[in-house]
Amino acid sequence: MSDEERAWDIPLREQAAAVQVADFAVPPVREWIMPLSGYELRTSIAVSDIQRAVAFYEGKLGLPLVQTGPSARITGGSRVYASGGGPALNVYQSTTAGTTEVTLAVWYVDDLDRIVDELTGVGVEFVRYDQFEHDARGITPRAGGGRIAWFQDPDGNTFALEADV
Repeated sequence: MSDEERAWDIPLREQAAAVQVADFAVPPVREWIMPLSGYELRTSIAVSDIQRAVAFYEGKLGLPLVQTGPSARITGGSRVYASGGGPALNVYQSTTAGTTEVTLAVWYVDDLDRIVDELTGVGVEFVRYDQFEHDARGITPRAGGGRIAWFQDPDGNTFALEADV
C-alpha cells in the first residue's frame, strides 16, 4: 500500500480521482445523487407545553405562524414559524424538551442593540455565562469580531442573536 493510500484510506476505485497537492493526496470530492443542499432545512425545537411555547415564540419573539400540525400522538402539537422569509423553525411538544445545553439556532441581525432592547422590553431575559464578559444587556464580544447575545425559551432551549458589528 502506498503512502497516499495509507494516509487517506481511499478505496482503490477512488484513488485515481485523488488530486496531488505537493507530496500529499487530497481525497476526491464525491458527487452525491441527492445533495441535501438542494432542500429546505428547519431547526426543530422540543417544548414541554405547546401553548406556553406559542405565547413565547409568537407573543414575545413575534415569529409568524406558517402552519400547525401533529407532534407524534399530539394533535396540534407542533407549529412551524417563518424567519428570514421562509419556514425556518419547527416547535413541537415532546418529553425531551430543554434537555440540551447547546445553542440550537442563531438569528443573524443587523442591529443587535435594538433587537436585544425590543426583546427585553417584552420580557425575554438574556443569559450571561461566567466564562464571558457581558455588557449591561447581556451582549458579549464574539470570537473573531462581532457580538452575540443568548436567550432561552421557557423550557431552557438556548438561542442566540449575532451581529458582525
